[in-house]
Amino acid sequence: MGRTIAIANQKGGVGKTTTAINLSAALAEKGKKVLTIDLDPQGNTTSGLGVDKNKCKYTIYELMLDECSIKQCIRSNVYDNLYLLPSNVNLAAAEIELIGIKDKEYILRKEVEWIKDDYDYIIIDCPPSLNMLTVNAMTTADTVIVPIQCEYYALEGLSQLLHTIHLVKERLNPQLEVEGVVFTMYDARTNLSLQVVENVKNHLHQQIYKTIIPRNVKLAEAPSYGLPITIYDSKSAGAESYRQLADEVIHYHQ
Repeated sequence: MGRTIAIANQKGGVGKTTTAINLSAALAEKGKKVLTIDLDPQGNTTSGLGVDKNKCKYTIYELMLDECSIKQCIRSNVYDNLYLLPSNVNLAAAEIELIGIKDKEYILRKEVEWIKDDYDYIIIDCPPSLNMLTVNAMTTADTVIVPIQCEYYALEGLSQLLHTIHLVKERLNPQLEVEGVVFTMYDARTNLSLQVVENVKNHLHQQIYKTIIPRNVKLAEAPSYGLPITIYDSKSAGAESYRQLADEVIHYHQ
């Protein structure tokens, strides 16, 4: 039975897509069969995995509007063991087009049910907002991983996100759990990064991953080459940290 993990934070620029791409790649590298679902209209996970988002015949947009099957959408073996359900800017219109559709909170979940057992992990990259797409991710997911940037306003908006997760759990998906918080863009040279980590640990009654993702030039460069960090620079600090995070995720699910 595959595990489905949503990577969510309504703040942009916190390393959400970076985490979706590189956690997926690190899990695949460890021999797990992984499906990455790009649920963000920006389509950055799609292009970050080397797929031209503007040339996809079927994307998650067509899937949500019931214009194709999930198997038609999935790009197989983007990298070894790594499969992709792509997205592009068309998805931005889905919110409006789904108005009045019955059970629209469960569209993705119903589709994923068809293929869930084919994968060890399904990783969903959520859009940077708390909208219908994010709710679809949370009704589909077993757990949520929340990336938090090591910066001054890290906790801002977090309580809103946790409240949304709680509401979804209460009303739509009783199985949903917060799997944990992962710190991203950590700069060991600044006291601020250290203070943010301590501050969040003191205020947050959630599991916090031991792995902290550093601010790393190679991590920032990799998407422009359409490569996950494990392939772009396998020995970089960024690649090693995502491998450690993958180990923690695997351990959590045992």
